[in-house]
Amino acid sequence: MLHTRSRRTSVLETAAVTMAGLWALTSCSAPSSVEPQPSPAPTRYEQQTLDFSACDPAVTGITDHRAECTTLEVPLDYGNLDGRTIELGISRIRATGNDRVGSVVLNPGGPGAPSLGFVTAVADSWGNGPAREHFDIVSMDPRGVGSSQPAIDCYTDQERDDDAIVSGVPAGALAWTAESTRSVLDQCARRSGGMNVLGQMGTQNVARDLDVLRAALGDEQLTFLGASYGTRLGTIYARQFPHRVRAMVLDGAVDPRKNVLERQIQTFSGVQRSFDELARYCIERGNCPLGSEPAQATDATQNLLRPLVDDPVRTADGRRLTYYSAIEAITLGLYSNQAWDSVIGGLADLRAGRGEVLLALRDLSAQRGPDGTYTNSSEATLAINCLDEIRPTPEQTTSAVAEINSAAPYMDPGFDVDTHYGCEGWPDEHVLDYPYGENITGLPQTLVVSVTGDGLTPHEGGVALADNLGGRLLTVDGEQHGATTAANPCVNAIVERYLVDLTTPDGDLRCTL
Repeated sequence: MLHTRSRRTSVLETAAVTMAGLWALTSCSAPSSVEPQPSPAPTRYEQQTLDFSACDPAVTGITDHRAECTTLEVPLDYGNLDGRTIELGISRIRATGNDRVGSVVLNPGGPGAPSLGFVTAVADSWGNGPAREHFDIVSMDPRGVGSSQPAIDCYTDQERDDDAIVSGVPAGALAWTAESTRSVLDQCARRSGGMNVLGQMGTQNVARDLDVLRAALGDEQLTFLGASYGTRLGTIYARQFPHRVRAMVLDGAVDPRKNVLERQIQTFSGVQRSFDELARYCIERGNCPLGSEPAQATDATQNLLRPLVDDPVRTADGRRLTYYSAIEAITLGLYSNQAWDSVIGGLADLRAGRGEVLLALRDLSAQRGPDGTYTNSSEATLAINCLDEIRPTPEQTTSAVAEINSAAPYMDPGFDVDTHYGCEGWPDEHVLDYPYGENITGLPQTLVVSVTGDGLTPHEGGVALADNLGGRLLTVDGEQHGATTAANPCVNAIVERYLVDLTTPDGDLRCTL
């Protein structure tokens, strides 16, 4: 079963899912203010030897000759260290110099995004800088994700083609029912190895896996770079193991002071702002499918998209561009202004009665391969968030969807959506809470990177996370989600100095993309 869904992804596709997995990312909840104490150190796991060798592209998706791969063994259940074990995929690009400080461990977000290829993106961004010289760059596919086994699997490829819902809070005119929430839980458990396996895939366990990896790499303390959801993972690690943190770069943070529904509304307001910027660019460029005035753009988009609710557009290969898939495509394009031309081309294509361009963008977001198979990224994101999240009532979820559609009217279907919360009935022993990252004793200085025009994780969330952690804030003026892989000299200089020397420049830290 899993072999049919094992297609790995390119770095570009990984970035697309990481940056555009908006529905799921914003529905993460945060670690509770009273964090349970982690289990005693699982010594036999920490002492394992990591035997790196050439990466298998069929398994890892990595073709970079600099990279090498291995697996890490960890307990399925940290409450039962002598019980079943699972395997996590690990990738590494070695330091270029002889004066090695240690490893910097990465997480690109998701939480279901395959992580192994992220070593290439970061290495390329840093070029020949000091971080490449002094650090091995290491990434781990979190439990249930990417090459790690067992893998989370909730839907068939056909169900994904048919707009299976992949977020606890639905979007794009989709809705959960009480029956469908029970059905997806049963199916995720059955296809992922049982409820006892599925119930252990939450972020608190991933943070413990990070600590096992730290020890197996031979590092006394963790040096970490987390983007998007990776900021959540890093902060949970910091709560559990503050004295084991050497340095932490957290890029593109979800606001730690808002609950799941508050963050949804905040984030989609930011996404609408990015859409408005796209519309202004489109109109200035000329021949814009959204009209000639910015104030008309949202209405023009609604006029193009709303007919898809009842009448999807057939593409040349017989597939359908639905309302939800069109929303996925547009939202993907809002993660960076470099993708705006693609979205505009897709809307022009739709205005002419064709759906191929938007459907191709949707497939990139959903990680659908040319052969019609999907990675498990979106399903893993759904499952991990369902294990982490608080559980709003149907009434609260329905109200939140209405507020989201009001905050981001480009995606408003024009009618009320009555829905349940998709994570009803999931195991709740690892459910997290908010706010988080406050008053962590013994945590060294962290560095939070936040882009002013980040629609997916608005700048105010980065400000809040830096404040909660008592860390430094690097403000980056630009229009995209995250900045640490932008190969920006200003950003790189500050981030690399912090990672190598554990220092940052005096005064306000600011760069421009």
